[in-house]
Amino acid sequence: MQPEVFVDIFRHALSQVVILVSAAIMPSLIVGLIVSIFQAATSINEQTLSFLPRLIVTLLVLMLFGHWFTRMLMDLFINMVNMIPQVVN
Repeated sequence: MQPEVFVDIFRHALSQVVILVSAAIMPSLIVGLIVSIFQAATSINEQTLSFLPRLIVTLLVLMLFGHWFTRMLMDLFINMVNMIPQVVN
């Protein structure tokens, strides 16, 4: 097995993971920032006020983009299976 093939497979898989995780987490971070600004402006220090909107946004993103996430993971897996002959040689 060529080291370059392994590095290429690992780099591609890692980039897919970064894309999927950031697509799921970024909306939650934005909502958390907005809620934090709201809490700082109104002096409300309730912990559930920041947790619940982030949870709801994360679940909505997973529901709306779940098909895209699954498609990206399936494409990654298919590409990895197709690369088996290159890895074995």
